[in-house]
Amino acid sequence: MEKLKRRWGISSNGQILLIILVFGITGSSAVYAAKPVLELVGLTRASFSTEFLWGGLGYYFLRFLLIFPIYQVLLITYGWLFGQFKFFWNFEKNMFSKMGFAKILK
Repeated sequence: MEKLKRRWGISSNGQILLIILVFGITGSSAVYAAKPVLELVGLTRASFSTEFLWGGLGYYFLRFLLIFPIYQVLLITYGWLFGQFKFFWNFEKNMFSKMGFAKILK
């Protein structure tokens, strides 16, 4: 636990618990939210062909692409709700800079 606290720059075990809880809730919520968002724009699983490789794979690829931005927004939102906004804001900035979006963040 001490190594994790030093790495993340936090001070208590309670913060670790909250951070892990936020990650768990965010992942579940993002996956759950992607389907209704696709349905809102008129893309359901039934609107793709029945062939697995093109139809099913296409639908799930779009859903995966949608989960990523939803996850980012929910991570900041849940982090704020659980009082860990600073940690998750820094986490997001660090992740996006590693992905090559450092110029956008400045």
